[in-house]
Amino acid sequence: VQLQAYGGGLVQPGGCLRLSCAASGVDLSRRFMQWYRQAPGKQRQLVARISTTGVTNYRDSVRGRFTISRDNAKNAVYLQMNSLKPEDTAFYYCNIYLSDYWGQGTLVTVSS
Repeated sequence: VQLQAYGGGLVQPGGCLRLSCAASGVDLSRRFMQWYRQAPGKQRQLVARISTTGVTNYRDSVRGRFTISRDNAKNAVYLQMNSLKPEDTAFYYCNIYLSDYWGQGTLVTVSS
């Protein structure tokens, strides 16, 4: 199983980014999927989760700004991030719920 997160970059406050998580060796349509993030010197935190039927959950600080989605035909999961804030700066990782499968993180930097 391999997960690869990509799409990070440098963006100004108020900007947007779309992260993607591509998978091989696993059918993501059968799995709950999550996005986590970890800022330097801080603990990893759950950002969003999506069920196999598309039910979503978000941490309070991103609700209304971030949207997690999935495309089963492409075996991929996405995180649309709008109205980005400096405190969103972190490495972002995709994860299969209740597993030790983690994608290589992608760095999001929100700065002017």
